[in-house]
Amino acid sequence: MTKRIAFQGEPGAYSHQACHEARPDYEALPCRAFEDVFDAVKNGKADLGMIPVENTTYGRVADIHRLLPQSGLHIIEEAFVRVHINLLGIKGAKVSDVSEAHSHLVLLPQCATFLRQNGITGRVSPDNARAAREVSELGDPSTAALASELAAEIYGLDVLARHIEDEDNNTTRFLIMAREADMSRRGSSGMMTSFVFQVRNIPAALYKAMGGFATNGVNMTKLESYMLGGSFTATQFYADIEGHPDDPEVRRALEELDYFTSYIQILGAYPADPRRH
Repeated sequence: MTKRIAFQGEPGAYSHQACHEARPDYEALPCRAFEDVFDAVKNGKADLGMIPVENTTYGRVADIHRLLPQSGLHIIEEAFVRVHINLLGIKGAKVSDVSEAHSHLVLLPQCATFLRQNGITGRVSPDNARAAREVSELGDPSTAALASELAAEIYGLDVLARHIEDEDNNTTRFLIMAREADMSRRGSSGMMTSFVFQVRNIPAALYKAMGGFATNGVNMTKLESYMLGGSFTATQFYADIEGHPDDPEVRRALEELDYFTSYIQILGAYPADPRRH
């Protein structure tokens, strides 16, 4: 039976590319929204979900850290995907033919130099893969899309210019989600642990909660806060640390964190992607 991995977006999206790279033997299942990805995994339509969480150029993906704890799923792996942006046009078109390039809002500024140098106006599309599909359907050489080479392959477009992004290290970090947690030690690049927590309403609670990681030599690679329920006083924190919950130093740090928090939820322990280092 074919296994499936769900992603948000249309076929040819960068999340689709991430599915191909991380699970080439799985069938990729496109979903309209992140919530639909989680639902597909929970109800068995998909075995895994591929979720983008942050990009080196534009930062974290909106709403993801809020959605992860509510998903009912577990992080079992991370995947770093190099994002190459390409100018895609209809068959036979040239860069000089293009006057408009359509793509997602976050991709357009990443190609600002190329667009400016070639006199191309950027137009916002809800999804870069959708932009590629619409360019294919329109059949106009003056209209192009900024998208992946996978999108060009799917929609029968020519790659008019490759790797046109301004930054040469543009990378997106994805998390692979599953119904069941896998807390086993695996991989050759060390382990990562992700969790969310809420601090108790006492002075300097966050400072004290973080102290345990410093004193035990646990490297925290990410700490982000976001409001809960639209309240300025209800704050939840998302954190990534290097190590496994059973490591003695991590265990001690989490025990100290527990003393200063009202809520902790481990989202997953998983192997670090080799490209992290």
